[in-house]
Amino acid sequence: MTLATLGRAAIPPTRVHEMDAVVVGAGGAGLYAALELKQELGPEARIGVISKLYPSRSHTGAAQGGVCAALGNTEEDHWEWHWFDTVKGGDYLVDQDAAEVMCRDAVETIINLEHLGLPFDRTPDGLINQRRFGGHTRNYGEGPVRRSCFSADRTGHSILQTLYQQCIRRDVAFFDEYQVLDLALPDGPGGRAAGVIALQLATTELHAFRARAVLFATGGYGKVFKVTSNAHTLTGDGMAIPYRRGLPLEDMEFFQFHPTGMYKLGFLLSEAMRGEGGFLVNDSGERFMERYAPTMKDLASRDVISRSIYLEVAAGRGIGGKDYVHLDVRHLGAEVLDKKLPDMSGFIRTYFGLEPLTDLVPIQPTAHYAMGGIPTDIDGRVLADEKGALVPGFYAAGEVACVSVHGANRLGTNSLLDILVFGRRAGKRMAADLADLPEPTVDAEAEASAAATVSGLLAGTDGERPAVIRAELQEVMFSKCGVYRTDRLLVECRDAVADLRARARHLKVDDRGCRYNTDLGEAIELGYLIDCAEATVESALARRESRGGHAREDYPNRDDAGWLKHTFASRGPKSGIMSLRYKPVTITKFEPKARTY
Repeated sequence: MTLATLGRAAIPPTRVHEMDAVVVGAGGAGLYAALELKQELGPEARIGVISKLYPSRSHTGAAQGGVCAALGNTEEDHWEWHWFDTVKGGDYLVDQDAAEVMCRDAVETIINLEHLGLPFDRTPDGLINQRRFGGHTRNYGEGPVRRSCFSADRTGHSILQTLYQQCIRRDVAFFDEYQVLDLALPDGPGGRAAGVIALQLATTELHAFRARAVLFATGGYGKVFKVTSNAHTLTGDGMAIPYRRGLPLEDMEFFQFHPTGMYKLGFLLSEAMRGEGGFLVNDSGERFMERYAPTMKDLASRDVISRSIYLEVAAGRGIGGKDYVHLDVRHLGAEVLDKKLPDMSGFIRTYFGLEPLTDLVPIQPTAHYAMGGIPTDIDGRVLADEKGALVPGFYAAGEVACVSVHGANRLGTNSLLDILVFGRRAGKRMAADLADLPEPTVDAEAEASAAATVSGLLAGTDGERPAVIRAELQEVMFSKCGVYRTDRLLVECRDAVADLRARARHLKVDDRGCRYNTDLGEAIELGYLIDCAEATVESALARRESRGGHAREDYPNRDDAGWLKHTFASRGPKSGIMSLRYKPVTITKFEPKARTY
């Protein structure tokens, strides 16, 4: 018997799974963590990976241009240069101890990934080939450097397939097409994690996964914006669930808009196109980035280029007076476009009907990446507060987490590096901690709440359809909490999100069936999006400065004296009241200074 057949009656999970550790999310971070858990604990370890998709469809597969490491295979490079670029790129909001770990570990991580079977492109000498990417420089900012390791323009796809195959080889247990609804915290917020409650999409049955350790690796929440590069599944599930339980989210005001999204569609045209020599032009055919970033030009950091595009459009230099500019890759030739960049060239031909060898390509900034998320330490352990208290047995890695190695703005190719380095580190730490973590106990309140939520949605007949509210949320977030923000826009956005939250308490789910009920799934995901939107807007409204991905026209300058600190946004699980607290940025070597490219 399922929830769908019982109306509003809240019933316990129909099946219980006893595991040693559970990983939620089957992208690069989750798969690498699961692989490390199996390798550290041995074949008898009960390691489960839960995903609302088949692993091969996880969003890691959409990452195109590369993963960075200072290998120095094609020109001189050093991990310290990479470290500096990461800190500078993040507008000095980066925790420098965490960034040091990531940049030091990068070389070993890439070599290990190669040994696992990833088919990197090669130099004529057989070394891993490398290309340029935005914000990556030689000798602390003197000019661009080739640091991005790549597999054509399908690097994320290659990473995903490699790690998935290795997990299958190690007999990791996969639970595909399960949507996680809640985190088991039997001792309340800040207490130990003891598993998750999930909805099986094929049957609409609830399953309880009880485990001594839980890792969230569920990705970002780009679908809160109207125009985004993110897949439909990136709805902030893994951020919203602990947020609802009273745990904080860090630096949610910092969301990256990638400069080269396909006009109106949002699909990404990777920075690799500019790394290979493409450039941006305005309505006059002018390479306008020479005006905004005279040294790095079209390979400046993403926040700088996105704002530059908006300034060009505002000055009337958009194409035909419209809100987009052109990407010019015509001069790259067929050898580069069809061999090094085949997927992106195919996107242009398929979705625009244009020929990149002869036509200019219309692009606009698209919502791309969350710098904020669940706060963690360098081993993926989740922080319960801004003072550094840990949530025993709870871990996070990848875009859902905030270490913080991206600060206010992530550099291109650091995303894949983040999921690999910290997914791997989290898996190792979980394996080391398991012996000291207690056996899981039942969180009856979480199980009952999940059951009541699902049965209540299925019984709803007099509310609005989730798609209507979601469309309004995406529109208001894109227009009022986008690349440029003001106090007036953010207040209007906050009030709109609060109104949408109230309306979302009464939803109409047309499909009452039990098999792959996508109406039900969208209703659940709408709640997650609203939670993420609330944390983002409240954090942005409070931060009265411009830094990285958070640009305020009414506070145009960076304010290190007042705002060189991380935001921790929390919501009372009973009261629903938002609170903001702050944590100092860790500075070890690079003192903040003006950021120029």
